[in-house]
Amino acid sequence: MKVLVTGATGMLGSDLCPMLEDAGFDVIETTIEELDITDEQNVKDLLNDVKPDYVIHCAAYTNVDKAEEEPDKAELVNGVATKYIATACKENESVLIYISTDYVFDGTKNTPYEPEDQTNPVNSYGLSKLHGEQAVEENCDRYYILRTSWLYGHHGKNFVETMISLADKPEVMVVNDQIGCPTWTVDLADAIISFIDEDPEYGIYHACGGGSTTWYDFAKEIYNQAGLNVNLKPCTTEEFPRQAKRPKYSIMDNDGLLRDWKLALKEYLELRVD
Repeated sequence: MKVLVTGATGMLGSDLCPMLEDAGFDVIETTIEELDITDEQNVKDLLNDVKPDYVIHCAAYTNVDKAEEEPDKAELVNGVATKYIATACKENESVLIYISTDYVFDGTKNTPYEPEDQTNPVNSYGLSKLHGEQAVEENCDRYYILRTSWLYGHHGKNFVETMISLADKPEVMVVNDQIGCPTWTVDLADAIISFIDEDPEYGIYHACGGGSTTWYDFAKEIYNQAGLNVNLKPCTTEEFPRQAKRPKYSIMDNDGLLRDWKLALKEYLELRVD
């Protein structure tokens, strides 16, 4: 089975591609050198040539704060380009797996978000990813939209590595009033592969770590598991202002798709190379 991956050298793609190969798939890895997803003709030509059975669309504009300064660029990459991918997938009868985000929600709920819940993004990044979801639904018949959250992995800048890099500081302040579901890229990759293997009903799914935590308690767990003694202090969102507004409540119901986030973090830290 032939699987094309966009964003193959990104944090998720770097784990996903070798795992797909280990699972026996014929993997076509693409980066911007092989596929400019914002070029409609480039997208159409490559998919017509390769004719993949599946396209896993990992490539994205992911700088949440920067998106407030350049919303048009975020929209081009996450919204418009996803329409190109979705349309080409339909033309080639490829199944599209689109990686989306918890930031399509506004965080005003107080029970875990279900896939069918009303979306209402509060920042430009979330809006652009929602437009990507809509582009998939409107232009592709066979698709899985996988919303994930608080993603970290060994091949990219992420919260876990940031916390470890700050461990020798006199004091580390972390927001304690935003709650969500940390997700390891390897666990997400496993979930993606399961969709190919099991071929469930097409639609929207939540593919995030099981359980939930605040950013502060996430940091505390990182330091505890890593055996680091850090002067960690909680703060409010207002005390740690960012360009982009974040949803306060980002817990998604993953229906048991991924394991508990603490177990994933433990394995991540055990495999980590300083």
